[in-house]
Amino acid sequence: MPHATKRSNPSPLGELALLERIRLRAAQAPTPELRLGIGDDCAILRPAPNEEFAVTTDLSIEGRHFHLDWHPAESVGHRALARGLSDLAAMGARPVAAFLSLALPRDLVQKPKARSSLGSAARRSAPAPFIDRFLDGFLSLAQAYQVPLAGGDLAESTLAVADVVLTGAVTQGAALLRSGARPGDLIYVTGNLGGAAVGYAYLAQLAAALKRDRSRSRLKELPRIPPKSMAVLSPHLYPKPRVAQGLWLARNAMATAAIDLSDGLSTDLAHLCAESGVGAELDAAALPIAPNANAAQVLHGGEDYELLFTAPPAARVPSSIEGVPVTRVGRITASKRSISPITLITPKGAISLTPQGWQHFS
Repeated sequence: MPHATKRSNPSPLGELALLERIRLRAAQAPTPELRLGIGDDCAILRPAPNEEFAVTTDLSIEGRHFHLDWHPAESVGHRALARGLSDLAAMGARPVAAFLSLALPRDLVQKPKARSSLGSAARRSAPAPFIDRFLDGFLSLAQAYQVPLAGGDLAESTLAVADVVLTGAVTQGAALLRSGARPGDLIYVTGNLGGAAVGYAYLAQLAAALKRDRSRSRLKELPRIPPKSMAVLSPHLYPKPRVAQGLWLARNAMATAAIDLSDGLSTDLAHLCAESGVGAELDAAALPIAPNANAAQVLHGGEDYELLFTAPPAARVPSSIEGVPVTRVGRITASKRSISPITLITPKGAISLTPQGWQHFS
């Protein structure tokens, strides 16, 4: 982040004051890899002698990746970091440091003003600013995965944008790649599929109902979500990156290729097939289906952040890795000369599965 040591009478809304708030919240001792964090023009990282860095970056843009009137600010922060953590998991990399650049409208930094009709007691209990709640979600997940916030940038903007860069460490030559799958390998996925798409659809219903409710028309975001709804919404609002599972696969040298399921099973498996120069067959009956998910959500929904990986038939892939179920869902075949490299095997026969997950500019 920009230099934040000049603290002479900063404005309550000024960049230096906000930087200091973030710095205090993210404060922690240097790690073996992070030699210098927030406070200077650059962070300093140093990998171990037998390791190399994996680096990933992800944008979260208002109106595209999140909606200010749908998503709790804590979820926006959580999801912004979870995306990159999932990329590291797919490479079998251990998180080392995070960098967060934020472009925010001024009203997302200020403490929200309570309406006068609510009375003085309500004004005293006005909610925390978006930025503080965003950091609650971001830093809580960072702490859970032991990844320090090492720097970033701030800017005022008409649109809310979070740009997250993550570095991870992996043993030299041991990174999991998309390009190693070979015909005959078996295909596995962690967890279940479609849960994030179910949660997103339900969140959209809640937002539509709120919009129709004129009595809540002044609210800028959804009311606090009832606990009974969180079981449905959590896979979308608070996904769990499979870092421990990716580290286990890299450590045991079991996977020939891997990718995280961020854009949807059909699209991400097609990416892996393209990089490996192979085709794939999926067994529809074997797919692990999240509660209430339909076929389209399972195959194309995206944002489950599970791992898909391939392994030779002789590999002893366990039924669970670090407490998360693992399911065999298909096999790798020779490259197909067709529009889609994936064949879906169903009780009614085999069909070509066209990738229909998320693609920007499509």
